[in-house]
Formats: sequence, structure tokens, C-alpha cells
Amino acid sequence: MTTLASARFVVIKVGTALVVDPDTGAADAVWLDALAADLARLRARGQKLLIVSSGAVALGRRRLSLTRRSLTLPEKQAAAAAGQSRLMRAWEEALAPVGITVAQVLMTPDDTEVRRRYLNVRATLETLLELGVVPVVNENDTVATEELRYGDNDRLAARVAQMVGADLLVLLSDVDGLYAADPRRNPTARHIPLVEVLTPEIEAMAGGANIGGSGGMATKLAAVRIAAAAGCSTLITLGRRPAPLRAVEEGALASLFQAAATPAAAYKAWIAGSLSTQGALVVDDGAAKALRAGKSLLSAGVKAVEGRFEKGDAVIVRDLAGREVGRGLSRYDAADAARIVGLKSDAIEPVLGYSAGPLIHADDLALAG
Repeated sequence: MTTLASARFVVIKVGTALVVDPDTGAADAVWLDALAADLARLRARGQKLLIVSSGAVALGRRRLSLTRRSLTLPEKQAAAAAGQSRLMRAWEEALAPVGITVAQVLMTPDDTEVRRRYLNVRATLETLLELGVVPVVNENDTVATEELRYGDNDRLAARVAQMVGADLLVLLSDVDGLYAADPRRNPTARHIPLVEVLTPEIEAMAGGANIGGSGGMATKLAAVRIAAAAGCSTLITLGRRPAPLRAVEEGALASLFQAAATPAAAYKAWIAGSLSTQGALVVDDGAAKALRAGKSLLSAGVKAVEGRFEKGDAVIVRDLAGREVGRGLSRYDAADAARIVGLKSDAIEPVLGYSAGPLIHADDLALAG
């Protein structure tokens, strides 16, 4: 079972109500400092972290003196533009004293739905993490429209967790987990500490819980489903208390939604079974053997490129006898792949003017059974 203590990679979603002090409209430095201590503790025990944070629009409203309760879309976009720098400054000021460097990453739905952009954003996040930086991700509300946006950062957090292969998503909420009924209407409602399978009966429990805003319990369970499909478990707990992660580890109420598979297994199952292939790469016997041993596909081992595909498309990998070795996501389009057939890795950049590494990374390859 994946828990907060055992998780390898944790994505933490923090909502506007936690980041912004409702009385002043400014960032809540006291709460952020307490969370920073939480995050530093997780980092110290070797866990990778990524933050998904709301709050730009609320912080920008104050900066632009937009006091009306309801804003037009252009006003929301303007507020996001004015508030995003303040949001990042709040995270920097909270995390720098505990030795954590942060980096801003703004995303739109195309970044998780279009494979080329998906791979580009994932590569950026992976590089930041390798450098010891904690990415702070938010939806790019300055360009998002009502028709083309995630709608809430619960779903965004689940998509990001899926993208980076996290094994635990933490949704800091205004309730301490899932109840069998709305606890504000029924004080005796039963708290659900562990959900092993997200059934229709479990989803029905979210009908009246956590009403209000764009991030109600129903949207949290939608995020749970996205994360679970990617092999990522989800923890929902009360965020409005000092050091909410420590509180969970000390026994505070929370609901854990357990994923059935690991992130790596779920990702490779998605590649193998959910994507239509757009072409093929024919490899020599040495490359086929290396792939079956868990290695990446290097251009030196490729003998031919078939079909027309773009960077990020799924392709079949076949050996010289025509047997399928596996399916994976190509890091090059068909035209560039054809130009580097048989080349050693250090010869790719002189030919193409760039190098994206192996043709297919081992992490993006699902071997045939």
C-alpha cells in the first residue's frame, strides 16, 4: 500500500483557500511556512516533490483592485497575469529558508493531451527534478478560456501526477476526506479512511460533500480516477491546519484511494493497449536483445523507418524477422528518424542540428508479451 511515508514521488495540490489569506487577500505566509517544514521533511527522507498551486487570480484581484465578486473572463485573465508573480514569490519566500528551490511551470490542457507537447513538458519537469528543483505548476489562466481549460487544479494535479509517474497525489482540501454523507449536514456521517476500488457507490457519496467552488468532492474523485488509471494513489485530507502532512502522519483523518497498479506498469499498459500506432521501426538483432533487457532504442540499432509519424506518436518496433518487439513513443518524427538510421548517438546532433536522445526511451517502451 502506498502511503505518505512510503511514496517515492509525491504531487501536492494546494488550493486558493489555503494559499491566500481570506481577510487580507495576500499570501498566507504563516501557513506556507508550516507547509514548507512539511515539504522539507519529505525531501530529507528522499522523496521527490512537485506542487500544483492555485492562487494567482485571487492574489491578482487585490493587486488590480478588482473587488467585485464575479469577474469577466478578461478580468480573470488580467488578475492571473498580475497575481502569478506574487504566487511564485510566496512559494519562493516560504521554501528558500528550508533549502528548496522552486521553478514556475504554467500549463494548458494541450500540454497533457497533445503527445508532442506532453513529451516536451514532461522532459522539462524531469530535468528540473533531476536538478533538485521542486516545480510549482499552475494552469495558465492568462490564456485559458472557459471552453479550453482544466476547470480546477484537482484535475490538473492528477494529469501532472500521471505525466511524471508519481505514486501519490495529495489533495489538500477543506474536508478531511470522504464521508458516506455530507458531514456538514449529517454530523454522524461515517468517514471512509481507505478506498481500494473507486466504485459507483463510492462516487455517489460525493454528491453533497464539499459543495462550493470549482474543486468540490466530485471533482476530487474525478482526479482520483485519472490518477488511479496512471497507477497513482490519492490522499485527500484537510489542508487548513498547520503542517497538514505531518498531521496525517500523526493520525489525523484522511482518505486514501489506492491504485491497483504501479505508475510504470499503468503507463506501459497505456502505450501497449490504448494508442494507435502510426509507423514502425525495424531493428537489428542486437538492438532487439537490448530492448528485451530493458534498454532504450538507439539509432545505431535501427535498420529502417516505416510510415509517417510525428514526435510523440506511438510506433511498433519489429525485428528483422518481422516479429513485434514492442510499442513505444518516438522522440523523433519519421523524417528525422530516417536521417539518423544506423548513426551512433554522438552523430545525431551534427546531422539534425539537435538531439532528443534515444529514438525510444526505455520508459516509453512497452515490450510485446
